[in-house]
Amino acid sequence: MSDHKHQDENMHEHTHVDENGNVYSHVHVHSDGIHHHDHGHIHSADHTKAVLNRMSRIIGHMEATKRMVEDGRDCSEVLIQLSAISSAINSVSKVILKEHLTTCIVDAVKHDDIDSIEELNKAIDKFIK
Repeated sequence: MSDHKHQDENMHEHTHVDENGNVYSHVHVHSDGIHHHDHGHIHSADHTKAVLNRMSRIIGHMEATKRMVEDGRDCSEVLIQLSAISSAINSVSKVILKEHLTTCIVDAVKHDDIDSIEELNKAIDKFIK
């Protein structure tokens, strides 16, 4: 997941969280100096709220499963809960991917923003591995 910030009109910073939960940021730099998107990454408030609600439920489910382990619950029960969490994560990932394709990537294609398409390809490679 990433967050996009414009430090000024010429700088476009991305903040990402990797598969281990590490947060890192970077600014796109090209041969002409600094890269910025001509389009914005705009998502509806309803979409964002729905995604955040799903993530909150996943976090709650994960915390409950962690308590199961702490309480010494049967491994089979824990594995079933982890499977459900994994399914929920895949589901919210699909929601985010579909929204990204129908908004950000469509806009990137319209504006010949090859970098955004390359970023999506890298994210898909990491997601699918």
